Amino acid sequence: MPVFALKVNGRACTVDAADKTPLLDVLRDDLQLRGSRFGCGEGGCGACAVLVDGVSQTACNLPLWAAAGPEITTVEGLDAALHAAFVAEQAAQCAYCSSGMQVAAAALLMRTPRPTAAEVESALDGHLCRCGAHPRIVRAVLRAAAQSA
Repeated sequence: MPVFALKVNGRACTVDAADKTPLLDVLRDDLQLRGSRFGCGEGGCGACAVLVDGVSQTACNLPLWAAAGPEITTVEGLDAALHAAFVAEQAAQCAYCSSGMQVAAAALLMRTPRPTAAEVESALDGHLCRCGAHPRIVRAVLRAAAQSA
C-alpha cells in the first residue's frame, strides 16, 4: 500500500492506505479525528465536511490521493469562537450535523466575514439537520461573524 503525506489541522502526518480510501475513513480511523461524522456516504448530507485549502468539501467521497497535498482542516482544527457561538445559540440538538455545519460556516466566514442571513442559509444549503435547528444554526453563524468583527 502506498504512503500518503497529509497536512491536517496544521500538522504533517503520513498514512499507509489504498489511494481510493475515503478521506473520512483515514481521519476517523487512522488519525483519530472523529469530529467529522459519517452520514450518507455519498456527499449529500454534509456531516463529514472538512476544509480542503479553505473550501468546504465532503470527506466521505474524497479519495485519499486527492487529499494529499492540500491543507485539510477538520472541525477539531477550527477556531473555538465558532463552536462557542453554536453553544451560545443552542444550535445543536442532537449535534450530528454540527461539525459539518461549523466547517461550512468557517468556509463562508473566510470568504465573507460579514454574511447576511441569506448568505449563511445558502452556504449551509447542502447540510441536512433532522432536528430542525437551522434557524439557531444561522443565528450562531451570524453571532460568530459579529464577534469576530
